[in-house]
Amino acid sequence: MFETYSRVVFLMLPGIFAMHLLSAQPQVRPITNSPYSRFGLGDPASLPFAGQNAMGGLSAAFNDPHFMNMMNPAALGHLNTTDFETGIFARYSRLNDGTSATGLWTGNLNYLALGFPLINPINRNLDKRSNKVGIGMGFLLQPYTNVGYDVRTEQELPEVGKAESSFVGSGGSYRLMWGNGVRYQRFSAGFNIGYLFGKSSFIRTVGFSEVGPNSYETIYLDEQSLRGFLWNAGAQMSIPLQKTTEGRSSKEKNLIIGVFGNSATAFRTDDSRIYTRFNNAYNNTDTLLLETDVRNAGRLPAELGVGITFEQINKLKLGVEFGTAFWSRYENPLREETLADTRRIVLGAEYIPNAISYNRYWERVRYRGGLFYRSDPRTINALQLREFGFSLGVGMPVVLPRQQTSFINFSVEAGRLGVSDALRETYVRMTLGFTLNDNSWFFKRKFN
Repeated sequence: MFETYSRVVFLMLPGIFAMHLLSAQPQVRPITNSPYSRFGLGDPASLPFAGQNAMGGLSAAFNDPHFMNMMNPAALGHLNTTDFETGIFARYSRLNDGTSATGLWTGNLNYLALGFPLINPINRNLDKRSNKVGIGMGFLLQPYTNVGYDVRTEQELPEVGKAESSFVGSGGSYRLMWGNGVRYQRFSAGFNIGYLFGKSSFIRTVGFSEVGPNSYETIYLDEQSLRGFLWNAGAQMSIPLQKTTEGRSSKEKNLIIGVFGNSATAFRTDDSRIYTRFNNAYNNTDTLLLETDVRNAGRLPAELGVGITFEQINKLKLGVEFGTAFWSRYENPLREETLADTRRIVLGAEYIPNAISYNRYWERVRYRGGLFYRSDPRTINALQLREFGFSLGVGMPVVLPRQQTSFINFSVEAGRLGVSDALRETYVRMTLGFTLNDNSWFFKRKFN
């Protein structure tokens, strides 16, 4: 009884801590401060989990019996244990416009996920059944985009004097996903379906403090609540380069080819626009525009990712991945803007010195690294934003009761986002993830 209780408490602790961190965020202050989040749906959240982030975000041709991969649901068919994943992140950004620079810290919950095999491997071994078929299922709650900025500018105008403008935004969107993956021998396929929801607020204020008591401050408030369904599908094929008869032996080598993607999907919005002018001296307010609960429809782009990974079981992974998203077809009636199609290139690696080492812990640690280049859908002065950087990380095994191995995953990403002639953001992002494994789910006990 004590063992069961302690295992449940251990599984719950990272989730409780992550939820506490989320609830502790100030409600009047955005969890990020990125001027670029004014455009589109905001800054895209980092979707891969901590282990994959350390490998540059490698996803298309990544699978592991101990780790979930919800980016390509085909990987769920390879799960051998029930897997609870949670992660939190902290990010330091330094913004530079060529004349001044400022730095800030942000952070939040990154993901909560639960995955499990529907065919327990212990039952299969006890019943002496083959390992040809694997079925896995997963659930995920994760931020999808983040809106958060607070920018103030001043400009001298003839005959008017100083014009003061402020831009404030907050909110974002989340995705709740359900995934399924099926593996037959060396081929696997899967699909995710989910729900997108969220709310964002955009406020622009313009004032003329030097005009005198007759000046008005103009406030433009746009609010948008969105909801819609998401989906994607994927497949993976493992091609043997060197086989053994020892199961998942470090002598076995494979080439994994993976692909995932989705078509364009629609979303619904409830929009509000309130534009007012306010005079402090006379306490007067004029309403310029009032539109509330206006229903509109938007469209998210189609996406495609393709990758190939060389794998030496329990020893080495080397992968490359290419992806594209057709953001030029993005639609949002409340905030009409032109976005650009995106491209990304990822290189990732994982190395384990000796996965079965008994008395040398650091030889069982998974060492990871990656390089990435991504173009961003947003443009500044007709120039498309670009992001590039590198990542490093470790997966540290933790042995739980009954010799079940879980992992503490840590990754660090360093990169730069922007264009040369505008605001540039240099950042360091640290992600701490917990992978908690348990192979007793769906275990069929027999009594004689």
